[in-house]
Amino acid sequence: MTGTRCAAPIPTSRRARCCLLLAGAALVVGVSPGTAQTPTSDDGHQDLLQRHCLGCHNDRTLAGGLSLQGVDVTTAGQNPAELELWEKVIRKLRTRAMPPPGRPKPSEAEYLSIAARLETAIDSVARATPNPGRRPAVHRLNRAEYANAIRDLLALEIDTRSLLPTDDSGYGFDNIADVLSVSPMLTERYLSAAHKVSRLAVGDPSMAPATEIFAVDKYLKQDQRVSDDLPFGSRGGLAVRQNFPVDGEYVVKVYLARTYDGRLRGLAHRHEIEVRLDGALVDTIAVGGTSVDDDGNVQRLDYRNSDDDGQEVRFTAPAGPHLLAVSFVDQAAVLEGMRRPHYAVTSYEYAGDQTLDPSLGRVELRGPYAVTGRGDTPSRRVLFTCRPPDGSLAGGPEEVACAREILTRLARRAFRRPVTAADLDMLLEFFHLGREDGDFDAGIEMALRRTLVSPDFLFRRERDPAGVAADATYVISETELAARLSFFLWSSIPDEALLDLAERGELRRPGVLEAQVERMLADRRARAMVENFGGQWLYLRNMALVAPDPYAFGDFDANLREAMGEEMELFLDSQMRENHSVLELLTSDTTFVNQRLAEHYEIPNVYGNHFRRVILDGDLEPRRGLLGTGSLLTVTSYAHRTSPVVRGKWLLENILGTPPPPPPPDVPALAENDDSDVAPQSVRERMEAHRANPVCASCHRVMDPLGFALENFDAIGRWRTTSEAGTPIDAGGELADGTPVSGPASLTAALLKRPESFVTTVTEKLLTYGLGRGVEYFDAPAVRTIVREAADDDYRWSALIAGIARSVPFQMRRGPAS
Repeated sequence: MTGTRCAAPIPTSRRARCCLLLAGAALVVGVSPGTAQTPTSDDGHQDLLQRHCLGCHNDRTLAGGLSLQGVDVTTAGQNPAELELWEKVIRKLRTRAMPPPGRPKPSEAEYLSIAARLETAIDSVARATPNPGRRPAVHRLNRAEYANAIRDLLALEIDTRSLLPTDDSGYGFDNIADVLSVSPMLTERYLSAAHKVSRLAVGDPSMAPATEIFAVDKYLKQDQRVSDDLPFGSRGGLAVRQNFPVDGEYVVKVYLARTYDGRLRGLAHRHEIEVRLDGALVDTIAVGGTSVDDDGNVQRLDYRNSDDDGQEVRFTAPAGPHLLAVSFVDQAAVLEGMRRPHYAVTSYEYAGDQTLDPSLGRVELRGPYAVTGRGDTPSRRVLFTCRPPDGSLAGGPEEVACAREILTRLARRAFRRPVTAADLDMLLEFFHLGREDGDFDAGIEMALRRTLVSPDFLFRRERDPAGVAADATYVISETELAARLSFFLWSSIPDEALLDLAERGELRRPGVLEAQVERMLADRRARAMVENFGGQWLYLRNMALVAPDPYAFGDFDANLREAMGEEMELFLDSQMRENHSVLELLTSDTTFVNQRLAEHYEIPNVYGNHFRRVILDGDLEPRRGLLGTGSLLTVTSYAHRTSPVVRGKWLLENILGTPPPPPPPDVPALAENDDSDVAPQSVRERMEAHRANPVCASCHRVMDPLGFALENFDAIGRWRTTSEAGTPIDAGGELADGTPVSGPASLTAALLKRPESFVTTVTEKLLTYGLGRGVEYFDAPAVRTIVREAADDDYRWSALIAGIARSVPFQMRRGPAS
């Protein structure tokens, strides 16, 4: 039932068959799965298929590559070869995608009856003979999981962007086992990362000085306080959390921003830059202002080679994590003179104006120098749970006993399972290797380095029980279940509490798993669900890549980009942490804004960089829910205009779970308003001309109404009432199931007309993310069970996640293929 397109007018019967193929892209949302008992007769369902389906889906026409000829409703679920076919039929029925528009349709009662019968029959068979699928036995940690595992294992925050390459994605996520491959280059990067991480965790006094560079986005407006980590009364600058490897001296070097032709900005008047460590003032740097030589003559300013640029501050810092902040002191007074014109930060005028107040270009942190010791860091406190007595023999029994204690605990957490004698012997061998050329700590560092390159750390491994039959279904071990749960909710390794329960065999006791899910969702580490699941499902990661046209959207700056991303993260985090219904993702009347985003949304009386919760009422009601967030509207637009097609396609794939078929290779591009001799047209007018082509119309009549309903939001999410052509916005349309829409509010109501469909899509996305594999047809009974059980708890996040943790695909695994 994949989509196709009609290239020319065709007879009605053929047109019906052609349009039937568009089912996968139809906008309609399913109703809740039926709970009726399996009927003893077909109750007219076979006749219903004969009347409405077999005309196209038979062995001769084979519309959509699917034939229902010869299949019997009364035996649905009994033939494993037919299960995938019946699941396709159920999805089309539940979404009202079949029969296609213009063809006679069953009554609502008939839709419900036949779908419920098929689901009941298939689910009954699935309960008797569950099929959990087979997850790959080896599942590499992705970049985010590696960073989180290091954090939870060693109390050490690392930036994996500089250590490891970007991961490939599949099914919309970058934690899919099948696409997380290993190459020789990646192996080298893991070795290098383990070396660096182990030295940071233990502390290495012989470490040579290194330079970290922190650049400031050139499109960040530095005319006010830009971060909650910077002090009040500051302007511009940056704040970074950095791990200082050892006790010693460090140097901060501050570089100022320049115009496009290399001149320093704002040196005509004096300004002060503060360097702070953990909030405490380290030093103040003065830049700009006139200077006088020894003869009393005023020196001419050199805007290209001023000594004010690249000034250094040297300070002593203890080892461990610190907040380094560099910012200007905001001047309360404004110099007299003509009012300055407003320049967009992306404009040519702004890039060349040297009279603007100075701003930071980058900050360099160098060190360590004059090292005085390893220090007392969180990593060392976590790692060194014992110390050998003073005067112990190098590599002697006292040191080995302490090393054994340290490495046993380390390996247990890192490998997510009980440690074997072979594991410990291997690590002790590396301890002795490091101890030969250094002290006790050097030996632990070498053993830690070996731990971090072990396949048992870098890969999530699931082993088949001894003697398991081919294709047999079995329950995974409790330690494997604990790892699945922790990587699902935290993108990290299990903590002590979860691992203890698994090792004692208590994780599957009544109520224990649900209690762990509740505990883990309340933990700060559950923010990983927002960053990794939400960041990919809702395209939030794409915000760093979008580049709106500076001529069309000159006010779009880095401040707005960051604010949009923060809004989405705070919104999704509040929905999950406060355990709302997932339906409120589309209906919530609250969001989070700071002054920059509030100005963009035209929300009054919001000041400062701090985000706060606001109520969306009155004129702000169209912004309720996901569909009104600036980040989502921006990443589903082109650089210079909105795209109803991109927005509609995103809704079909991520809200409705009915992705459209790929376009043919020869689809003509949409005409742009490039001809100055022709009156500009709105996107809708150009789309109407585009849809006149039958090749294009078949899919666009499904996608376009969804996107047009959001046309009041421009390409960076601003509300508007007129199009780029100066004509009033027309947000009206009719969805594939005949539901009329006329804007964001009516679109949300239409999407929730059958709310269980949206919940099913969210469940499938969560299950894909949680399993690390795509959802298959044999997972449908489990998805229906999760949705059905969550309905009793108003589809709250905790109910869906607990349902996934209890589900057959999450708890079980199929043996190797025969």
